[in-house]
Amino acid sequence: MLKYVDAFLRYLGVEAGASEHTLRAYEKDLRDFNEFCGRDAPDIDMYDVRGFVALQSKNGMSKTTTMRRLATIKSFFKYLHREGVVDKNPARLVPFPRTPDETPKFLSVDDVFQLIEKADGIGFAPSRDKAILELFYSSGLRVSELVGVNMEDINIKQGLLKVRGKGKKERMVPVGSKALQAIKLYLVDRLLTKKEKGGADEKALFFNRAGGRITDRSVRRTVVRFARMIGIQGSVGPHTLRHTFATHLLQNGADLRAIQEMLGHSSLSTTQKYTHLDIVHLMDVYDKSHPLADR
Repeated sequence: MLKYVDAFLRYLGVEAGASEHTLRAYEKDLRDFNEFCGRDAPDIDMYDVRGFVALQSKNGMSKTTTMRRLATIKSFFKYLHREGVVDKNPARLVPFPRTPDETPKFLSVDDVFQLIEKADGIGFAPSRDKAILELFYSSGLRVSELVGVNMEDINIKQGLLKVRGKGKKERMVPVGSKALQAIKLYLVDRLLTKKEKGGADEKALFFNRAGGRITDRSVRRTVVRFARMIGIQGSVGPHTLRHTFATHLLQNGADLRAIQEMLGHSSLSTTQKYTHLDIVHLMDVYDKSHPLADR
């Protein structure tokens, strides 16, 4: 089955524009599935898929990860069916595990300010990290989008950034003045570091100390490190800042359609998960402001 997995991953990378992070996750899912089944793709049936899904729960896998792994298998067999390798998609009728509708975690405005202030410092790494944090909160990027930003994508004069999202879809997003200021300061250190590292990546906006394009894993570690420094525990990462960006916009009256465009959501229903957070905010304002709220 692995030859079909390789072909599927090539298709995702070339035709669908999947990120390296996504490709690694898909490869891991499908290799584990192949090890479980021990059979070639045309011989796999619905019961193999159901058995694999059941094994995830038995092994303590979270529902979110199990759902992702099943989605990978469904996409894989959909591709094989389209290519004529299998007669039907054995995963098509396998249902996703039910999972509660979780509220997206977000930070308060004060938390965001403290987080960014912790990145203050002199030199390449501090200026880069501050620019990264500012850009996350300013523009609501996915971590894969941020690490993929090239020098040519940022228009400092107009305050705009070209972003390549899922499926290689491009969009333009605004960049706030604070983020632009942080990026300008970082670019000075970037230039000095690039001269020191003869083989530095010329295209990448953000690169590491060795001169290569910064990785999503490195960015995640950076966000977690500063979050811990200001006392934020539990699950936190780049996606927390993306949720924070969207939530704060909505709380301050931004149109849901505009937020959808800035986040790069293909469906408005994906963006609507933030609306109930706004209702919580409105109820809080009502309780504090309306003269009859507590009567």
